[in-house]
Amino acid sequence: MTTVLTPASPLTAADRCDRCGAQAYLRVVLASGGELLFCAHHGRKFEPELKKIAVEIQDESGRLSNTPTATASDEER
Repeated sequence: MTTVLTPASPLTAADRCDRCGAQAYLRVVLASGGELLFCAHHGRKFEPELKKIAVEIQDESGRLSNTPTATASDEER
């Protein structure tokens, strides 16, 4: 899958998967115009088809494996 990260327009919790309504982690810009949003699960499921019709795929699914770092207030507990 061609991955392009666009810092100017990161996906947020308000962006929802067009297939199931879960939080979107992939934005697919279509060659025909428009875009589709997918959760990580549906992004992987439809990957072969998406690669055929996309001019850009913004994949932020790596955020799912990132763990938050401890803050000073967390360490004081």
